[in-house]
Amino acid sequence: MLTVTSVNVNGLRAAAKKGFVEWLAGTDADVVCLQEVRAEPQQLAAEVREPEGWHTVHAPAVAKGRAGVSLYSRRAPERVRIGFGCEEFETSGRYVEIDLPGVTVASLYLPSGEVGTERQDEKERFMEAFLPYLEELRERAAAEGREVLVCGDWNIAHQEADLKNWKGNKKNSGFLPEERAWLTRVFEEVAYVDVVRALHPGVEGPYSWWSYRGRAFDNDTGWRIDYQVATPGLAGRAVKAWVERAATHGERWSDHAPVTVAFDL
Repeated sequence: MLTVTSVNVNGLRAAAKKGFVEWLAGTDADVVCLQEVRAEPQQLAAEVREPEGWHTVHAPAVAKGRAGVSLYSRRAPERVRIGFGCEEFETSGRYVEIDLPGVTVASLYLPSGEVGTERQDEKERFMEAFLPYLEELRERAAAEGREVLVCGDWNIAHQEADLKNWKGNKKNSGFLPEERAWLTRVFEEVAYVDVVRALHPGVEGPYSWWSYRGRAFDNDTGWRIDYQVATPGLAGRAVKAWVERAATHGERWSDHAPVTVAFDL
C-alpha cells in the first residue's frame, strides 16, 4: 500500500502548536504533502523541520510569510525538483516534487486569486504555465515507466458538488467558469484523474476547507479545493479516499482538513 496525505496547514508554525505534530506522529501515511507552510526551514522547530522517521523537503517562498510547500516521505527521495520551470514561479513556494520508486509525488499550492485584482492575474498566469508542465510531467513519467500524483490546494472547486454555496460563488475566485474550465482541461485534455471524486461519485463534497468565519465548519458549509490528481494507472489503484475532518471546530489545526488516499500497489 501507498498512503498519501495532502493538507494546507495555514501556517506550519501555528499548526504545530495546535496539533499538527501529534497528527504527524499518529498518521499511517507514507507521504505527506503540505501547502501554505509560510516559514523558512530554520524557523521551524526540529520536530517539525526534520521529524524522526521522515525525509523532508521544504520549498519556501522568497516572499517572506507567504505560500511555501513541503514534502515528508518515509523513504528517501530518488530525486527532488523545486518549481516547474517557469521563471516567475520558480521561487514562489508553490511547487515541489519528489521521485519515489515508480511514482512522482508533488505538493502544489495554486494561487488563490481575487477577482479584479493582481492576485487573480497571478493565478491565471500560473494556470497558463502549469498546464503544459502537467502534460510534460505525465509524458516524461510514462517514458520512465512511472506514475504521477499531484497533491495540494488547487484553489478551484471544479463542480457544483464541490462547494456548498455554489450559487452564491459563481462570480468569485475559486468557482469562476474559466477556472473550472481549466480544471476540466487537466482531467480531459491532459488525462489526469481526480482521485477523490472518482471514489466518491455523485455526492456533495467531501469538503476539505471551511472558512473560520461564522459557523461554516459546524454547518459543513465547505469547499472541496484540495485534490489528489493522478495519472490513470495510479488512480485505478486507489482503494480508499477520505477527509480527516476534525471532530469539533476547536480541534482543528488548520482551516483545511487532511485529504488522504490509499493506493494498492
